[in-house]
Amino acid sequence: MIGSELSRRILLAEDDNDMRRFLVRALEQAGYQVASFDNGLSAYNRLREEPFELLLTDIVMPEMDGIELARRATELDPEIKVMFITGFAAVALNPDSDAPKDAKILSKPFHLKDLVNEVQKLLIAA
Repeated sequence: MIGSELSRRILLAEDDNDMRRFLVRALEQAGYQVASFDNGLSAYNRLREEPFELLLTDIVMPEMDGIELARRATELDPEIKVMFITGFAAVALNPDSDAPKDAKILSKPFHLKDLVNEVQKLLIAA
């Protein structure tokens, strides 16, 4: 995809309301378009409607966890980049999980600057 970061669309799934608002604000200030949801099922339904460049998801969420969401997202769109934000990195790193093998993991707590830098690196590699 050619274009500026302004055209980069991120789908965010995070069940913690404060964290979700915090992340949306940081990513929008960095120039990204962000659609955010408080559970994996709602995020997946949106993903079925339109394409996104990046899925940024918590792992532990109600209705559909982040690993299942990522697995289904990559089935819909093999080109989508995936980044997990979690306090449970060992779960995502478990080789028995169905997490996409090239997914990036950012462990909580993290600085917003680090999040934006990792998002930029992931999308530049696209």
